[in-house]
Amino acid sequence: MRITATLLATLCATSLTLPAMAAPRQLKTIGVTVGDLANPFFVAIGKGAQDSANKVSGGNVKVTTVSSKYDLNTQVGQIENFIANKTDMIIVNAADPKGIAPALKKARDAGIVVLAVDVGAEGADITVMSDNVMAGVESCKYMAEQIKGKGNVVIVNGPPVTSVIDRVNGCKKVLAGYPGIKVLSQNQDAKGSRDGGMEVMANLLTAYPKIDAVFAINDPSAIGAELAVKQAARSDVKLIASVDGAPDAEVALKDKSSLFAVSTAQNPYKMASVAVQMGYELMQGKKPAQTTVLLATPPITKANVASYKGWTKN
Repeated sequence: MRITATLLATLCATSLTLPAMAAPRQLKTIGVTVGDLANPFFVAIGKGAQDSANKVSGGNVKVTTVSSKYDLNTQVGQIENFIANKTDMIIVNAADPKGIAPALKKARDAGIVVLAVDVGAEGADITVMSDNVMAGVESCKYMAEQIKGKGNVVIVNGPPVTSVIDRVNGCKKVLAGYPGIKVLSQNQDAKGSRDGGMEVMANLLTAYPKIDAVFAINDPSAIGAELAVKQAARSDVKLIASVDGAPDAEVALKDKSSLFAVSTAQNPYKMASVAVQMGYELMQGKKPAQTTVLLATPPITKANVASYKGWTKN
């Protein structure tokens, strides 16, 4: 085809007016603040964030994971450090879903993408967490069926964050449908830890001479509760139900002598991975179709634990 001088000039002029393609915004650093790095659940969040960040960015990304110990002031200080260091993305497991809001606003005002994982956080761009109501429902439904809808139950509670509140509400909703089940205690905070679970359960065993089953809000507190039951040599406690699907719970479910009966499985690795993927797209100006993503929490029992894949990237 023959191009005239006039046509060539027109094409050149047109090309000069086309908008330049914006270069992708690079992801170089991520700050992660979680409840307690002594809990393998939060370690898996850090690992999921690291692997996903490297995948979406096509290179090495520095991921700094710190523990707030569920203290709001500590977490605010950690977020301020991330802001000062010009972090590209912050993943927060909020110690206080409402109290953390000013710090998150400051981060977003600085151009940082903020992602809430595991629990809700006021002011986050995106939230990725387990369907915690489902977790409580499925765990306590199985527990109720195993004790044939009759008996005394205690709930080993935890920090007043959205995930824990939703699990307990889901559990209580199920148990309300069993008139033969009596909830003796539901407000003792075991801090989500093994030591806390052991201490709270020891106190409950002292207070109540007959307990048929226990629902604990996570696996560490459930493991602590089981230790307390065994130390007290209480044969009345038939089973323990929990939430997490943690490695320790897998071991307990495979142990015929363990009181562990069910743990509704979360996937912290996937939780962080999805959050980073969505956060990276937001960095590129792509708004998500939904800002809250709930991941299913299927029940893992002694009957199906052999096929459970655990906290993996799948």
